[in-house]
Amino acid sequence: IMELRNSITDAQKAKNVSLAVWNEAIDSLLLVLAPIAPHITEELWAQRGHGYSVHQQPWPQWDAETAKEESITLVVQINGKVRDKIEVDAGQDDEALKEIALASDKVQGWLEGKPPRKVIVVKGRLVNIVK
Repeated sequence: IMELRNSITDAQKAKNVSLAVWNEAIDSLLLVLAPIAPHITEELWAQRGHGYSVHQQPWPQWDAETAKEESITLVVQINGKVRDKIEVDAGQDDEALKEIALASDKVQGWLEGKPPRKVIVVKGRLVNIVK
């Protein structure tokens, strides 16, 4: 709920959202807040011009395709300590993540020109390098 509220606030500040998207975001926020704060959401729902009760509306639908992240922050650890964070495209395989991590200038500095003993990849999250 807080992430949605923060996204709505950021969009309001940036002023780069159409009225239809804005209205859908506010209505979705009211729908998910309704079980927690029923009286105020009912009042706000009526003020927005909706005829029926907010509690009689269908729950917002989840769209997995829209929610997919296009990029992720890959955390690179050396001997268990975070040494770098790299933005990479989501969905890359383990070998590609390993190569990206080992190619980082910060990682090369920590490795001091020596090859790593072991590289552990947690897909989509982190690469742990053992010196």
